[in-house]
Amino acid sequence: MKKVDTVKLISAEGMEFVIDKEAAMVSQTIRNMLTSPGGFAEAEHGEVTFPEISAVILEKICQYFYWSLQYSRGKETEFHIEPELTLELMMAANYLHT
Repeated sequence: MKKVDTVKLISAEGMEFVIDKEAAMVSQTIRNMLTSPGGFAEAEHGEVTFPEISAVILEKICQYFYWSLQYSRGKETEFHIEPELTLELMMAANYLHT
């Protein structure tokens, strides 16, 4: 996989998640950062830092991006969310427009 085909998402603690760009584009916010003509640094470097999103939540978000791609292609499976993560995930999903 080429670097241009991936995006690095960085949590508040500095943990890095390298995921397929196609999966990251599930998020309208990330899509805008990577494709807008405004010259965002995120688009130039292929990295997006989320200073307000913890590593645990960002990992679950990455899992959701891949699940969403599979679901959109007709593979219907459940996406399990641990109850203790629900509130933080809802706030992150609102920010990311997913």
